[in-house]
Amino acid sequence: MSQPLTTRPTVAGISIFPFRQPPPLCTFLFVIVLFVATFYTLHHPDAVTPSLLFSRNSHNALRLHRLFLSSASNATISSYLRELTRHPHLAGTKPSLETLNYVQNHFKSLGLETHVAEYEALLSYPTHISVTARFSNTTTLEFDLNDVPGDSSSSSSPVVRPYHAYSPSGSAQGNVVFVNHGEERDYHALESIGVSVKGCVVLARKGETLGRGAIVKIAETKGALGVLIYAENDGGGFGGIERGTVMRGIGDPVSPGWPGVVGGEKLSLENELVTRRFPKIPSLPLSLRNAEIILASLGGARAPLEWWNSGRVGSGQRVGPGRTVINMTFQGELKMKKIHNVVVTIRGSEEADRYVILGNHRDAWTYGAVDPNSGTSALLDISRRFTLLLKSGWRPRRTILLCSWDAEEFGMIGSTEWIEENVLNLGASAVAYLNVDCAVQGSGFFAGATPQLDGLLVDVLKLVQDPDAVGLTVEETFKSQNNIIQRLSRVDSDFSGFLHHAGIPSIDMYYGADYPVYHTAFDSYDWMIHNADPLFHRHVAMAGIWGLLGILLADEPLIPFDYISYAEQLQAHRDTLSKLLEGKVSVNPLSMAIQEFSLVAKEAADEAKKLKEKPYSKDDVAASAKRRELNDRLMLVERGFLDAEGIKGKEWFKHLVYGPAAEPESKLGFFPGIADAIAINASEGVIEHEIWRVARAIQRASKALKGGFT
Repeated sequence: MSQPLTTRPTVAGISIFPFRQPPPLCTFLFVIVLFVATFYTLHHPDAVTPSLLFSRNSHNALRLHRLFLSSASNATISSYLRELTRHPHLAGTKPSLETLNYVQNHFKSLGLETHVAEYEALLSYPTHISVTARFSNTTTLEFDLNDVPGDSSSSSSPVVRPYHAYSPSGSAQGNVVFVNHGEERDYHALESIGVSVKGCVVLARKGETLGRGAIVKIAETKGALGVLIYAENDGGGFGGIERGTVMRGIGDPVSPGWPGVVGGEKLSLENELVTRRFPKIPSLPLSLRNAEIILASLGGARAPLEWWNSGRVGSGQRVGPGRTVINMTFQGELKMKKIHNVVVTIRGSEEADRYVILGNHRDAWTYGAVDPNSGTSALLDISRRFTLLLKSGWRPRRTILLCSWDAEEFGMIGSTEWIEENVLNLGASAVAYLNVDCAVQGSGFFAGATPQLDGLLVDVLKLVQDPDAVGLTVEETFKSQNNIIQRLSRVDSDFSGFLHHAGIPSIDMYYGADYPVYHTAFDSYDWMIHNADPLFHRHVAMAGIWGLLGILLADEPLIPFDYISYAEQLQAHRDTLSKLLEGKVSVNPLSMAIQEFSLVAKEAADEAKKLKEKPYSKDDVAASAKRRELNDRLMLVERGFLDAEGIKGKEWFKHLVYGPAAEPESKLGFFPGIADAIAINASEGVIEHEIWRVARAIQRASKALKGGFT
């Protein structure tokens, strides 16, 4: 269980929680004054006022944004997180319903329009796991696969034992081979020293390139019998074990491509569309401590030179196969479970049929203090602050949705089913999706976005005080650390379906590059207050950034998208691709398409500038019609990058610029179809075809931005 709060969150060293004994009156008044002064300093938004943001009704906008920022409360966010993490809440379990009710009741208590979208999905749970090693001296060791703090008895713990969801049930016994990160190049390196994994159990350390499912898939193709995966960040030295899914693709596996509504069509487990989503060999997670016991026992050849001094692998490491034998067993059960998305609707006043969506998932492998409930607590606080704005007389121009997704940990299932049910309406009316999963993992702001949102995100960062550097904004520290806004080709949170399937401009944000208790039983409130964010200042900053982005996207008369930035990014991608191809295949189709897109983007920017120069009045029917027509074009551009055929091998993913590559060895973080063709050494004709597909997608985006017909 999470430990009780042992250190009071404070502001500038002053406790923000009630004292056990009331202090003297003068001290009490001093504390209040200091608290208010510090609080104002933390949230005062006067640092920068970009002209982009306040081109209309700037005084009212400033007042609104200042009210939103100044109504932040780290104590309130802390209390939300404490309640959310009182017990584990794995999707589909009874405790998850308590978390559902807490979130739903919070929204309803604020008077917000709230409903639950319910689906049925196939989820995976463990019934028995074991890993035993027999060493060269004939001794045996059954590994402890429990990582619950202070509890050696897994049977009495409410925390699910470490496992890989959707791993097939079964046992595997064989000699052990260490395969480094389990990438294709690692197997090539083993082959070069005469090592085969056929008929063996492989031990892999999780790296930055491959997810669990890809590690297992590659091992399966190499003839391995089973897979053990460990993470070198071991839960802060406590022996944490990283849970996770090994399912291929996202969404409910028995309703692939359509929503898993209650009573809807479900495929049988024997259907090929279902079986191809699951691995054929069993896998389990292992703690670093147990992995090192196995690694120390291995004989055979020395590790390839390129693995040395990488993480904890030294020059003396052997890779096997030696005389160490592993016997691993996983028994699991697949169950149809109801899952629940909570959706809050804040109706727009002028463009109620246009939607700005803020989303975070609610379910967790264990207590979920970081993943995902740091984000959930921020979302709850945003809803509280939006309610204060509504009471002050504000109504957003466009409709805002606040979404709490379920079953993300099993493969973004809750958000995916909702997207599949609403995909046409999303395509017609969604402005943007703003995702926060792990709001706070540690220090430093990080973000990924589609390029038209870069400028808006930077402008908002200029308005929020940095939680770790007095007198600086988040933008200033972000820039000083040479951080850049990443692109969203990865598939690791709920933005994926919105961008890669529905073509909705998206942002994903978090504090902290990584954290050692990821998906372990140590991801608790106690760990948060002692490590990642003791004062909850980073939570406050994230909620401020997230909420302001939502307000600006909902309120600005002209949607603040910058497609000149997008054109520049496409050009940079083209240049990178050209260097990679070394002139073997022409990229001229891309060059021509991007040139056209750049011209149209400049025309749209000029059109927007002229509209902004006119005094704003919602009673000006002609100007309102022009704004509406331009906004529609700005909104639809991202849909142009979708292709009906999708990415070969991952057809559900439609985005040809920022979709996920199907091949793990792909060398580009963009143009996934082209990247895959290069990775598999496809013919020049195949690569050229993929280049033309992307060029046509960019042309579609240009036509959407230009408007009209040919």
